[in-house]
Amino acid sequence: MAYNQYGGNQYGGPQRGYGPGGFGAGGGNYGPPPGADPQLWQWFTTVDTDRSGSIAPTELQQALVNGDWTPFDLDTVKLLMTLFDTDRSGTVGFNEFQGLWKYIKDWQGVFRHFDTDRSGSIDGQELNNALRQFGYNLSPELLRMVQRKYIPQGSTAGVGGPGGITFDRFVRCCVVIKQLTEAFQKLDPYHTGSVTMNYDTFMQTVLQAP
Repeated sequence: MAYNQYGGNQYGGPQRGYGPGGFGAGGGNYGPPPGADPQLWQWFTTVDTDRSGSIAPTELQQALVNGDWTPFDLDTVKLLMTLFDTDRSGTVGFNEFQGLWKYIKDWQGVFRHFDTDRSGSIDGQELNNALRQFGYNLSPELLRMVQRKYIPQGSTAGVGGPGGITFDRFVRCCVVIKQLTEAFQKLDPYHTGSVTMNYDTFMQTVLQAP
């Protein structure tokens, strides 16, 4: 697979077996709309605890767990909501939920691929391998900054160390790096690797980042 200077390839696909995290057990007690996948509708109705017909960020957070059964980080949940809340209602309806479901399943496959020691988290070396395969060649200093930002507080993960980045934070880490890189690319159309920007442009770039 080819990568450009800035990365941005598609990430993985769903797999079975060892689980990095995702949705908890399903339930639900009313029928799906015409043409809907019954299993997916069951998940949706389970997450929609107030039966409003849409899913709020707090409902989604309660439904998502990492492989170690810790709840998803709220910032990651809000990022997922932003990506799939196409009507900007602040909630996710069933059609939007279908895309969200597939997105999380795809990321589970990516996580499994790079969690080579099957620890349930991504350590420093695994993160470096993942970002390089995505086309993002971060300097050692930047890589350490990314680790400090996304490894849960209290973890001592490093290259080969214990702990590491959980599934939810791994997704957010990769999405943020992708979006920041794409923002830089727009300011560097000739791919020189450097840009000149004024304060207003800088602030717009930072504030638009997830």
